[in-house]
Amino acid sequence: MTTKNMKKEDIILSAKNVVNNFGKQIVHKGISFDIVRGEILGIAGGSGSGKSVLLKTMAGLHKPNKGKVLINGRPISNIASFESASLLGVLFQEGALFSSLSVEQNIMLPLREYTSLNEDEQTQLAQLKLALVGMDMETANKYPDELSGGMAKRVALARALAMDPLILFLDEPTSGLDPINATGFDELICNLNCSLQVTVVMVTHDLNTLFTICNRVAVLVDKTIIIDTLPNLLKRDHPWIQEFFHGPRGQGALVAAKNYARGADGN
Repeated sequence: MTTKNMKKEDIILSAKNVVNNFGKQIVHKGISFDIVRGEILGIAGGSGSGKSVLLKTMAGLHKPNKGKVLINGRPISNIASFESASLLGVLFQEGALFSSLSVEQNIMLPLREYTSLNEDEQTQLAQLKLALVGMDMETANKYPDELSGGMAKRVALARALAMDPLILFLDEPTSGLDPINATGFDELICNLNCSLQVTVVMVTHDLNTLFTICNRVAVLVDKTIIIDTLPNLLKRDHPWIQEFFHGPRGQGALVAAKNYARGADGN
């Protein structure tokens, strides 16, 4: 969906003139954009462009110096933490699992904090979320140091989904994964987006992810943002966009995306 045919009722998150700076260093200079309900939005940009800062700003984990973020038309700064937990789920880059808690206990943590469910109900929901991300029940009693990188990402995703959020924020979800596991994670995100109707916003430098599963891509350049469908972005003559998307890796990702689409269509 492009901004031309975007309706007000389609918008789940809006950033209004967001400014982020650290001392004299300006990271974002008056960024404004809308995110559509049910889409998968990728965020790309060079080192130091503020991708993770923007993600944390949208998730209410970082207060901008100026501007505001609205969720369903409401300033995120006015939304109580217990309500925010049921609106937004976050998967951090390294998973951020608590090493002293089992997998099951990690997933149950938001349920303990923000709901009045009893222990059995929390356990059942944790196991359901674990199955939802493709993990078997034997994993429930393991601890984070017993998990591979791919398994830890899936467990952290299950925890992010514990409260059935409307928006799922992912910070470099395929970082550190081998190509097979990265592809599997992309497919998982697509399946969750489709089956749960959850809006997905992800920071990623993975070109395969951007080309394959994202409805739109937001590029952070020159302290501002360019957001559009990938075919439209590829027509932009901005130097960073040209170098990033049209280089050898970009061309390889484009071929992989076409092959993926053909496979999804059964052709």
